[in-house]
Amino acid sequence: MDVLHSASALLAADDGNTPAAAAFFGFMGCASALVFACLGAAYGTAKSGVGVAAMGVTKPDMVMKSIIPVVMAGVIGIYGLIIAVILATNVTPTAYTAFRGFAHLASGLSVGLSGLAAGMAIGIVGDAGVRATAQQPRLFTGMILILIFAEALGLYGLIVALILSTK
Repeated sequence: MDVLHSASALLAADDGNTPAAAAFFGFMGCASALVFACLGAAYGTAKSGVGVAAMGVTKPDMVMKSIIPVVMAGVIGIYGLIIAVILATNVTPTAYTAFRGFAHLASGLSVGLSGLAAGMAIGIVGDAGVRATAQQPRLFTGMILILIFAEALGLYGLIVALILSTK
């Protein structure tokens, strides 16, 4: 019963309109958007970058063509940055409800976790695809299509996050 009392005390209004913990949830949404999206972008960049380096040993003339997975992984981090900035500008010290705080948390988690998943997919596909393209150049188009579908996962999270951030 003490846990429930403590939780309700956190959400109790301190000035009549704004719950004490609402801003916490809003800022946690902001942080989780950037942190998880950048984790996905970093993993995708590192994993596909290793593939580019390995491929560059056998086919150095194809290195610039094989940078595409690294660029696509970097875009995932931008999705998180966009939502983090939108959320940070909307969290206010007054008239910020618990509903908006929870919506902003959901928004940040939406783009962050989908960005993490997309970054992991881009990294794995980029690594294997770049190495395979070095051996068989006709695989390049298939690799790009798979990377586009992986990038779309992050885009879905961005779209849902934009919708949730306006609630």
